[in-house]
Amino acid sequence: MKIVAVCGHGLGSSFIVEMNIKKALEELNRKDIEVEHTNLGSFDPTTDVLAVVCGKDLEDSIEFDKKIVLLNLLDLVEVKNALAEFLKKENL
Repeated sequence: MKIVAVCGHGLGSSFIVEMNIKKALEELNRKDIEVEHTNLGSFDPTTDVLAVVCGKDLEDSIEFDKKIVLLNLLDLVEVKNALAEFLKKENL
């Protein structure tokens, strides 16, 4: 299982979100989920992706059913709460 952080350019912000997702998953004791980051143009929805994490600004640009949309990409509490809610909803 893999979660992908997506941003417009795939550089700074998605890397920071990737690190926050990893911290949040560690706090949620979910070591079974991989995390990576990419840019919008390189995201491949046909790969084995559990969810995409993105900012509100990219919500409509990403064609993927399972999106975790964040208002503040740098807020670790928001990231953790959104991941916990998503995993519960997906029965994971």
